[in-house]
Amino acid sequence: MVAGGTVMVGVDGSAGSEVALRYAVEEAARRGARLTVVTVARFPDYSATPIGLSPTAIADVVDAARGRARTLVDEAMADRAVRVAAAAPVEVTIDALAGVPVEVLLGCAAGADLLVLGHRGLGAVRSAVLGSVGLGCVLHAPCPVTIVPATATAPRVEPAATRG
Repeated sequence: MVAGGTVMVGVDGSAGSEVALRYAVEEAARRGARLTVVTVARFPDYSATPIGLSPTAIADVVDAARGRARTLVDEAMADRAVRVAAAAPVEVTIDALAGVPVEVLLGCAAGADLLVLGHRGLGAVRSAVLGSVGLGCVLHAPCPVTIVPATATAPRVEPAATRG
């Protein structure tokens, strides 16, 4: 394990998960931790099979999810504000798995020091209530959980060279 442990972030391509990813990159850099990015692929819809449509293989769905997550990570790492705030390089691992999001995230969080998730915050009432994935992780995660609202900006961390 890295000296600072592991920060894990769940991404699904939503605006909330993109903000959470940027937050997690900066938090991992601040802690001197590795970053594990987890994306959960939904199982293919096999209900169309009886009418002659061929279902997509689970491996293809997982590969596509991994590709989308890689693009999000590349964009976050290319963001100048994130690079300046992170200051130190962050070791990033991307895990793409098929399954039920809460179950997959909880399973992956078993070795993490922090789980970061985005919250879409749609409207005044909805922004006060977590969705099923966020709530399930907050209630059952084996590590601390940070929920980052989609409207939040990641905290800015001083570059290591200027810390006293």
